[in-house]
Amino acid sequence: MANGTTRKKGAVKAARGSVVSKKGTPWGTIIAVVAIVALLGAVITYYMVKSAPKRDQAGREAAAASFAPTASDPDPSKRIPGVVTANYTGSVHVLPTERVAYDKTPPFGGPHDQTWATCTGVVYPTAVRTENMVHALEHGSVWIAYNPQQVTGDALNLLSVRVKDKPFTMMSPYPGLDKPISLQSWGHQLKLDDANDARIDEFIAALRSNPNGVYPEVGASCDAVPGSFDPDNPPPFDPSKPGPDAKPMDYKGSAQAQGEQGMPQSAPASAPSATPTK
Repeated sequence: MANGTTRKKGAVKAARGSVVSKKGTPWGTIIAVVAIVALLGAVITYYMVKSAPKRDQAGREAAAASFAPTASDPDPSKRIPGVVTANYTGSVHVLPTERVAYDKTPPFGGPHDQTWATCTGVVYPTAVRTENMVHALEHGSVWIAYNPQQVTGDALNLLSVRVKDKPFTMMSPYPGLDKPISLQSWGHQLKLDDANDARIDEFIAALRSNPNGVYPEVGASCDAVPGSFDPDNPPPFDPSKPGPDAKPMDYKGSAQAQGEQGMPQSAPASAPSATPTK
């Protein structure tokens, strides 16, 4: 009897062992978990890489926050080394077929087209007609121009992240520019060699939509009036030298060219003064 019982118990244990061995290691579950973890890691890595430029830009903007304008410091750009200024008063308009003989390259004030370039954080891939860009400066925007032969790759991306989807900013290539980078706001300019230069963010903080009257049309919009300017197909830049029929910086305007977007005004705007100041 004892031997029979022992054999039965041994048989039961063997059967249980067989069942356990048949279950084995759950490799399918383990592989699935590993795959999910790997996928999650890849997603996090991708997000961190893609968001790095924006996070870095947030840090640059925080560092430049002390250049934001206040009532007691209406134009903080005066504290930025290298900024050149000129006294341009509210300006007159020219027709879409007319050019202006600007006194600066790129210009940052003076007569301009009656239609302003869209300046709602647009990164233009091609050069845009100068007379439209200058009008956007009159509305309080900052224009980053760059030499497309000198600024490419990471440097171009570094400039773009400062502009894309940021109100009252715009960016475009400017063929033949004498420096890699040039920043313009109405009556202000800063030329630089390096896209990492902290003065870029200081200039933007000081002058973009500055409410203290450093540009003529405080409160004006950067959105184009429908049908007036297409940011996806803007009027092209003309690299040739303006001819003898170009309008001078002291142009008084004509009745045909006055008014925003071609709408008539009761009288032309005042002519600009372009005396450089330091």
